[in-house]
Order: sequence, then C-alpha cells, then structure tokens
Amino acid sequence: MTENSTTTDRRIAVVIGSTRPTRICPEIAGRVLKTAQQNSRLTYEPVDLAKVALPFLDEPRKPALGQYEHEHTRRWSRTASGYDGFLFVLPQYNWGYPAVLKNALDFLYAEWRDKPAAVASYGTRGGNRAVAQLRGALQGLHMRIIEQNLELVVTDAHADEDELTDVAPTLQPFTEQVRLVDAQLTELLTDDQQ
Repeated sequence: MTENSTTTDRRIAVVIGSTRPTRICPEIAGRVLKTAQQNSRLTYEPVDLAKVALPFLDEPRKPALGQYEHEHTRRWSRTASGYDGFLFVLPQYNWGYPAVLKNALDFLYAEWRDKPAAVASYGTRGGNRAVAQLRGALQGLHMRIIEQNLELVVTDAHADEDELTDVAPTLQPFTEQVRLVDAQLTELLTDDQQ
C-alpha cells in the first residue's frame, strides 16, 4: 500500500462461491455487499466464480512457485492480486463448501497470503460446517481470517426450487453481523497502514 492511501482505497472482493445454474448465491452476495458497503470506508466489489470460469486445476507446477502456464491462471492471479481482502459467500453443500471455490483457491498461493478474509455461508442451518472447512483452507493459505462469520439461515420458506423469493427479509436479521464483518475487515486493513 502506498504511503498516501487510506482504507477508502481498499478493495474487498465479494466472491460468489457457487456456479450452480439454479444458484441463489448472487442474490445473497449482492445483499451482503450492499449492506457491508453502507457507511463503509472500504469498497466492496462482486467477483463471480461463474464468470471467472476456471477449469479444474490444470497448472503443472505448484501455485507457491507463481510460475503460471495458462492465461486463465494469470488472469485469475491479476484479479485476486487487485484486492486487499476477500469476503467469500457460499452455500453449504453436503456439510462442505463448493468444489468450485476450493478449485479457485488452489489455483493461487501468494495472492492470498496475509490478506484479510471473511466468510458468509448460507443453508438451512446457516452453513457452519462449510465455514469450518473453508476456514481451515484459508488458514493454510496464510490469510488473516476475521472472527465474525455470517451463517445465514435460508429455509424453504425463503426460497423456492430455483431462487430466493425475497432477499431483504431473509437477510434482515443478519444486518448487524454484516456490519461487524465490515468493521473487522476495516480494522485489519487500518492496522496495515500503521
């Protein structure tokens, strides 16, 4: 970070961690982003893994070397390197987190190191098992994981088979938690400036 930069210059990627065709993740991520952005000194931006469109890990060398052979990896590296922190939004699938997110994380290494990370999971019970697994992977990548998790409860009353019926009332009970996530990310990035 440059000497003159401030937390308002800091960008947080809100990673949409599902690519399922009938996913509700973009709506949830959008609402989390909008809530976090209110009165924040950080800038939150969506990064949709469906648009990143990485193949299954196909780099011949380990990511820690940073010797990327494929353009899709170099493009992903530039994208991840352009952010100061990450807020991963994901569903819980079978008590775990989506393989597409694990794949995206595993493509890179140095790009994640020492960057703040937050997790927002959702599911019928909030996604706490997915959070636990993801936190382990983020620790392995040497990210600075904030203490506050968002475990958003989405029941059949909130969604039909293909979409979230109404995002606002579903996420309203979690507004203060989202603000705590922003506060913790801001604090970590402010500490970096000192």
